[in-house]
Amino acid sequence: MSAPMRVGLVCPYAWDVPGGVQQHVGDLADTLTALGHHVSVLAPVGGSGTDLPVHLVPAGRPVPVPYNGSVARLSFGPRTAARVRRWIDEGGFDLLHIHEPSAPSVSLLSCWAADGPMVATFHTSNPRSRAMAMTSGALRSALEKINARVAVSEAARRTLVEHLGGDAVLIPNGVCTDRFAAAEPLPGWPGEGGSLGFLGRLDEPRKGLAVLLEAFTLLAPDRPGLRVLVAGPGDPEPALSAVPEPLRRRVTVLGRLDDADKVRAYHSADVFCAPNLGGESFGIVLTEAMSAGAAVVASDIPAFSAVLDHGAAGALFRAGDAAHLAECAAALLDDPARRAELSRAARTAVRPYDWETVTADLVRVYETVLMRDGRGRPSAPRVRLDTGPRATALLRRGGGDTRWTPRS
Repeated sequence: MSAPMRVGLVCPYAWDVPGGVQQHVGDLADTLTALGHHVSVLAPVGGSGTDLPVHLVPAGRPVPVPYNGSVARLSFGPRTAARVRRWIDEGGFDLLHIHEPSAPSVSLLSCWAADGPMVATFHTSNPRSRAMAMTSGALRSALEKINARVAVSEAARRTLVEHLGGDAVLIPNGVCTDRFAAAEPLPGWPGEGGSLGFLGRLDEPRKGLAVLLEAFTLLAPDRPGLRVLVAGPGDPEPALSAVPEPLRRRVTVLGRLDDADKVRAYHSADVFCAPNLGGESFGIVLTEAMSAGAAVVASDIPAFSAVLDHGAAGALFRAGDAAHLAECAAALLDDPARRAELSRAARTAVRPYDWETVTADLVRVYETVLMRDGRGRPSAPRVRLDTGPRATALLRRGGGDTRWTPRS
């Protein structure tokens, strides 16, 4: 076990709005704390500030900003910048770990304000990022201060390379596999007529709820007992409006779920559907469903295909093609043995994404950065470290680099 460190984690998005980056930072904070490290998290907070984790420091109220095909709630401006500087000054951190440093929020402000060792994780996958293109000059001045870059997927790494240059080590998003492994289904689910499940933001077109509901309308006439379980924040009405009225009674919308019911929802569908259209760099929802042993059918966007081992751990359909989704879902609904086979494959494929493994890889990055900065301990490794099966890129600082090799 590594010696305890004081780590400051920076999340650019509103903490009280569900999102993959927020969840990633929260789970990483919990795992680092369990390993004996001191952790403080800086993030925008839009609510009253009650029921927040003890390690969270509010950075200011967020404002909605169009970003990466969605609406991100970010915090910036002189008052937020002052809070960022105070948090850094008072934290006494060995190292800052900044998430999405290109987001015009507390992450970018932290890059500008800090002088000590910094690690940055890039989550965004967007080959047409106007925000990155327009602010690339300002971003480069901040990114030059970063000692190590991490990308959660090849898609996120490619976005970084194309827009900002440089490279990154690949360390995936994590998932608490044990948390999702077992749970009772929600009352009345999955039922005898078959069920499809969906979790995600209901009012973001790129999450693909409309595609799933179109596929359901194709399947429903020949499957009178088939139902759809939909969960997540946002207004589902735009997607539901295309579903004929008699069929809408077979679509159950639960809204935002607490952590316990979210786990139960994954165990409540015969087939879990991830019909996202794009803009995903990884697929946390997939790793959660896989941890639950769900039979998954997902769009064939690169990030989802990679997580599902190119179809070995879940069925893939052509992104945006509702008829193909209906065909794939029908095949799984009619084949319990195939669903069981995919369930076993999913549980195996998701193991490398467990947070204990992911955090161990990140701690190795931290140790190397601190050693190169002259703050490391004699036991900290210097070169050619392992960072897991997907770590094949470069760790850069200035003109030099440290090469990372995959764990055998």
